[in-house]
Amino acid sequence: MDQAERLRSMIKASKESEEFQQARLITVTSGKGGVGKSNTSVNLAVQFRRMGYRVIIFDADFGLANVEVMFGAIPKYNLSDLIFRGMTLEEIMVEGPMGIRFISGGSGVAELSNLTSESVRFLASKLIQLDQMTDFLIVDTGAGIADSVLEFVKMSEEVVLVTTPEPTSIMDSYALLKALRRSEGFDPDVTEIRVMANRVIEKGDGEALYQKLKVVVDQFLDMKLSYLGSVPYDINVSKAIMQQKPISIVHKTAKASLAYEEIAEKLLNIKQEERKKKSGIGQVFQNLFHAGIRRISSKSPKDIV
Repeated sequence: MDQAERLRSMIKASKESEEFQQARLITVTSGKGGVGKSNTSVNLAVQFRRMGYRVIIFDADFGLANVEVMFGAIPKYNLSDLIFRGMTLEEIMVEGPMGIRFISGGSGVAELSNLTSESVRFLASKLIQLDQMTDFLIVDTGAGIADSVLEFVKMSEEVVLVTTPEPTSIMDSYALLKALRRSEGFDPDVTEIRVMANRVIEKGDGEALYQKLKVVVDQFLDMKLSYLGSVPYDINVSKAIMQQKPISIVHKTAKASLAYEEIAEKLLNIKQEERKKKSGIGQVFQNLFHAGIRRISSKSPKDIV
């Protein structure tokens, strides 16, 4: 039995188990760096945890270490130890504040910048286990239109696209959506993309930003977008980052914290009948395998004209 067949067998066995549960996968991404993507991932994790749910963050921004920096944690191991050195998920996972666990993508780990299809299948077979280990898996991707970003967004059924009112951020968000729409294997009927506006001055600015983006997306890309909400500019966020702690922990009543709470509740309260039938983490990563990934690279491809 080859590795691909073992992967299919593992997923089938998981589905047939009476105790099998399907964790909810939410991928957080952005068209450019510096818009608060990782900060959003961490604070949503805090809010879900505060509601009583188990949360794991998968830092898929390979080669960087934003999540661990924001948690003030120094992982002893990272994803490369799982793929190349035979360690288990439990061994490489780190526990952050409030019992939130995370998997580090590694800081400056060169071997993660060029994963072969064999390595991706192995990773998929391991990540199936997360279906039983958590209620929410938050995938924090890299920024931009790198291959790794597009692949993780394509495999996800729920995507939070973080942007800011800056014209460059809106343009880069559109560039990401354009690259995604043209990417082989992307199904706009499966992936739900929700736009979150960050660092807005007035609450109405977030809705205005979304409408600007939606107009061009409707006209040129034929993709469905929805508006998730906005997080106001809050100086306390920068102060919390300097302390290497999420604003939702440092200052629960700060404007940004309350906004993250509202967004988390909105995600949580999406009516089941309004959501597409979710397939669980195991099936999602099997889909990633079937997409025929030959490698995952942290190097961005040329901009799509």
